[in-house]
Amino acid sequence: MIHPTAIIDPKAQLDSTVEVAPYAVIGADVKIGANTTIGAHVLISGHTEIGCDNHIFPGSVIGLAPQDLKYKGAKSFVKIGDRNTIREYVTINLATGEGEETIIGNDNLLMAYVHVAHNCILGDRVVIANSVALAGHVEVESKAVIGGMLGVHQFVKIGTMAMLGGMSRIDRDVPPYMLVEGNPSHVRSLNLVAFRRNKFSTEELSLMKKAYKTLYRSGKTIVQALDELAPLTDNQHINHLHKFMSASIHDQGRRGLINGK
Repeated sequence: MIHPTAIIDPKAQLDSTVEVAPYAVIGADVKIGANTTIGAHVLISGHTEIGCDNHIFPGSVIGLAPQDLKYKGAKSFVKIGDRNTIREYVTINLATGEGEETIIGNDNLLMAYVHVAHNCILGDRVVIANSVALAGHVEVESKAVIGGMLGVHQFVKIGTMAMLGGMSRIDRDVPPYMLVEGNPSHVRSLNLVAFRRNKFSTEELSLMKKAYKTLYRSGKTIVQALDELAPLTDNQHINHLHKFMSASIHDQGRRGLINGK
């Protein structure tokens, strides 16, 4: 199942079920799991580990040196989980520092021309549309949806089940469960589509609507609104929202929060 024109280093570790299309190039320190398909002209290099049942489409480039002037050749890694779809011409770079990792979880869809820079972390079931660029150290929690042709600033964190509108500028943290859009971007509403897809109960939906109104429609500061929401943190979703937003405000190194409308 390996085309004779593919170039695979003898030291590379490929499961016997891996398929490799014409003119793909796979380096010595690459490990690829069962039932993964490598498309034509794909280049996989560096210390890259790819799990099972992934489909990597033609022209993708994975595991090359980061586009970071601080990189001095350290041994760093790309780790990709299972059942990911990586479409045409996606680029995924190694991390910058010694022993550091760029991580892609499971069941993600990265559409054509997506760039995942050094030290990014993607959770599970993330959808990233065409021509999105994630700068270094961006973290995307599970089940987020990122619209096409937008850029995400370095060190930004995107919360679970958030949805980002296409062609937006994302320069600060995006709270979980919110719909964000614009240039400059603002929180526009709750991501009600995610609630339906994830089968939120009527009670959970009511709590999320209350949280949204408290945060963005009450006239309170974010700190005041979070204090008011603290008694509701027995609910797992309110708790996660509260912790995420509190960390964005108070933790050093975080970018702060995108504003409400």
